Amino acid sequence: MSISKVYDAVLEFDDELVIEAVEEEVNNGTNISNILNNGLINAMDEVGRLFSEGEFFVPEMLMAAHAMKAGLDVLKPHMSADDNESKGTVVIGSVKGDMHDIGKNLVAMMMEGAGFKVIDIGIDADTETFLNAAKEHGADVVCMSALLTTTMPAMSEIINKIKEEKLGYKTMVGGAPVTQKFANQIGASGYSEDAAEAVELARELVK
Repeated sequence: MSISKVYDAVLEFDDELVIEAVEEEVNNGTNISNILNNGLINAMDEVGRLFSEGEFFVPEMLMAAHAMKAGLDVLKPHMSADDNESKGTVVIGSVKGDMHDIGKNLVAMMMEGAGFKVIDIGIDADTETFLNAAKEHGADVVCMSALLTTTMPAMSEIINKIKEEKLGYKTMVGGAPVTQKFANQIGASGYSEDAAEAVELARELVK
């Protein structure tokens, strides 16, 4: 019942209320995944829906993401308590020409919370930036995000370069216009529709 308080607080962009609600659930012994998935993640899914329907705009999405991050920060110590050993290293960024980072940031936060070492190279990252980060940090998975159809070809360039240099990194793609079909066409290791799926996919890819 109280999970709805977490959900509502994210949609109200109220950082303090989110923290209070998450702490309350943690103290009550509520399953951490339940708080994460049914409170924070579901709320962000709703934010995405409202955005797509024109009821929310970028400022609202950012405020909601910030509130979600505040709640996630409360959860992190509990999420990593199960196993402090890194699950793998993920390099993540929005591809060249793409300035959007909400989805990318959510995936990065989820990955970190799930025990991955996350190297966030930010937005507008070209192929060289992706590869340099992956090489420097010994990436297991390279995650690429695009919110524009015009920037999606950059994903193909990065994947082709990884294959050309026989680097062996697993690759994941995601973002509003990205589909499983597109991922298959460009030879990505995997595609995820949302942040929660991305975590599960990364876990599968690093096995």
